[in-house]
Amino acid sequence: MIKRKLGHTDLIVSPLCLGGNVFGWTADERGSFAVLDAYVDGGGDFIDTADVYSGGESESILGRWMSTRKNRDRVIVATKVGSRMGTDPHAQGLSRRYILEEVEASLKRLQTDYIDLYQSHR
Repeated sequence: MIKRKLGHTDLIVSPLCLGGNVFGWTADERGSFAVLDAYVDGGGDFIDTADVYSGGESESILGRWMSTRKNRDRVIVATKVGSRMGTDPHAQGLSRRYILEEVEASLKRLQTDYIDLYQSHR
Protein backbone atom coordinates (compact mmCIF):
# COMPACT_ATOMS: atom_id res chain seq x y z
CA MET A 1 0.00 0.00 0.00
CA ILE A 2 1.32 3.43 -0.90
CA LYS A 3 1.88 5.61 2.17
CA ARG A 4 1.18 9.33 2.46
CA LYS A 5 2.34 12.17 4.65
CA LEU A 6 -0.39 13.13 7.10
CA GLY A 7 -1.04 16.84 6.73
CA HIS A 8 1.63 19.06 8.27
CA THR A 9 3.04 16.26 10.46
CA ASP A 10 6.02 13.99 10.01
CA LEU A 11 3.73 10.94 10.11
CA ILE A 12 3.70 8.67 7.06
CA VAL A 13 0.50 6.62 7.02
CA SER A 14 -1.59 4.33 4.86
CA PRO A 15 -4.28 6.32 3.00
CA LEU A 16 -7.08 4.37 4.69
CA CYS A 17 -7.38 4.80 8.44
CA LEU A 18 -9.13 2.00 10.34
CA GLY A 19 -11.73 3.35 12.74
CA GLY A 20 -11.90 1.49 16.04
CA ASN A 21 -15.20 2.82 17.34
CA VAL A 22 -16.79 -0.64 17.09
CA PHE A 23 -14.09 -2.41 19.14
CA GLY A 24 -15.77 -3.53 22.35
CA TRP A 25 -19.18 -2.40 21.11
CA THR A 26 -20.44 -4.34 18.06
CA ALA A 27 -17.13 -6.21 17.67
CA ASP A 28 -15.87 -8.26 20.60
CA GLU A 29 -12.15 -8.70 21.25
CA ARG A 30 -11.80 -11.75 19.02
CA GLY A 31 -13.59 -10.06 16.13
CA SER A 32 -11.64 -6.85 16.68
CA PHE A 33 -8.34 -8.74 16.58
CA ALA A 34 -9.42 -10.39 13.30
CA VAL A 35 -10.27 -7.00 11.76
CA LEU A 36 -6.99 -5.48 12.96
CA ASP A 37 -4.98 -8.46 11.66
CA ALA A 38 -6.66 -8.30 8.24
CA TYR A 39 -6.13 -4.53 8.02
CA VAL A 40 -2.41 -4.77 8.82
CA ASP A 41 -1.98 -7.83 6.56
CA GLY A 42 -3.51 -5.72 3.77
CA GLY A 43 -0.90 -3.01 4.26
CA GLY A 44 -2.73 -0.67 6.64
CA ASP A 45 -0.97 0.95 9.57
CA PHE A 46 -3.14 3.90 10.68
CA ILE A 47 -5.67 3.11 13.45
CA ASP A 48 -8.08 5.59 15.02
CA THR A 49 -9.83 5.27 18.37
CA ALA A 50 -10.96 7.52 21.22
CA ASP A 51 -11.10 7.43 25.00
CA VAL A 52 -14.91 7.39 24.92
CA TYR A 53 -15.41 4.54 22.45
CA SER A 54 -17.10 1.79 24.45
CA GLY A 55 -16.07 3.56 27.66
CA GLY A 56 -12.38 3.06 26.91
CA GLU A 57 -12.70 -0.56 25.80
CA SER A 58 -11.76 0.28 22.20
CA GLU A 59 -8.39 1.61 23.39
CA SER A 60 -7.98 -1.40 25.71
CA ILE A 61 -8.63 -3.88 22.90
CA LEU A 62 -6.20 -2.05 20.62
CA GLY A 63 -3.62 -2.06 23.42
CA ARG A 64 -4.00 -5.80 24.03
CA TRP A 65 -3.78 -6.45 20.28
CA MET A 66 -0.54 -4.44 19.95
CA SER A 67 0.89 -6.14 23.04
CA THR A 68 -0.05 -9.62 21.78
CA ARG A 69 1.19 -8.98 18.24
CA LYS A 70 4.26 -7.02 19.39
CA ASN A 71 3.70 -4.53 16.59
CA ARG A 72 3.43 -1.14 18.30
CA ASP A 73 6.39 0.16 16.29
CA ARG A 74 4.63 -0.73 13.02
CA VAL A 75 1.29 1.04 13.53
CA ILE A 76 0.27 4.68 13.83
CA VAL A 77 -2.17 5.17 16.70
CA ALA A 78 -4.57 8.11 16.72
CA THR A 79 -6.85 8.69 19.67
CA LYS A 80 -8.97 11.53 20.95
CA VAL A 81 -9.95 13.42 24.10
CA GLY A 82 -12.70 15.87 25.01
CA SER A 83 -16.03 14.08 24.82
CA ARG A 84 -17.85 13.02 27.98
CA MET A 85 -16.32 9.94 29.61
CA GLY A 86 -18.87 8.18 31.82
CA THR A 87 -21.59 9.91 33.82
CA ASP A 88 -19.49 12.57 35.58
CA PRO A 89 -20.40 15.91 33.94
CA HIS A 90 -16.86 17.17 34.67
CA ALA A 91 -15.22 14.21 32.87
CA GLN A 92 -15.06 16.02 29.56
CA GLY A 93 -13.58 19.04 27.89
CA LEU A 94 -10.21 20.35 26.88
CA SER A 95 -8.84 21.87 30.06
CA ARG A 96 -5.14 21.28 30.68
CA ARG A 97 -5.93 19.20 33.76
CA TYR A 98 -8.46 17.00 31.96
CA ILE A 99 -6.21 16.43 28.94
CA LEU A 100 -3.28 15.43 31.18
CA GLU A 101 -5.47 13.02 33.16
CA GLU A 102 -6.97 11.48 30.05
CA VAL A 103 -3.74 11.10 28.10
CA GLU A 104 -2.34 9.06 31.00
CA ALA A 105 -5.49 6.91 31.07
CA SER A 106 -5.32 6.40 27.30
CA LEU A 107 -1.63 5.44 27.46
CA LYS A 108 -2.45 2.85 30.13
CA ARG A 109 -5.35 1.37 28.14
CA LEU A 110 -3.27 1.36 24.94
CA GLN A 111 -0.35 -0.29 26.79
CA THR A 112 2.11 2.11 25.20
CA ASP A 113 4.29 5.02 26.23
CA TYR A 114 3.37 7.24 23.28
CA ILE A 115 0.44 8.24 21.10
CA ASP A 116 1.23 9.20 17.52
CA LEU A 117 -1.71 11.56 16.99
CA TYR A 118 -3.72 12.98 19.91
CA GLN A 119 -6.78 14.94 18.82
CA SER A 120 -9.62 16.99 20.23
CA HIS A 121 -12.89 15.06 19.98
CA ARG A 122 -15.03 18.16 19.46
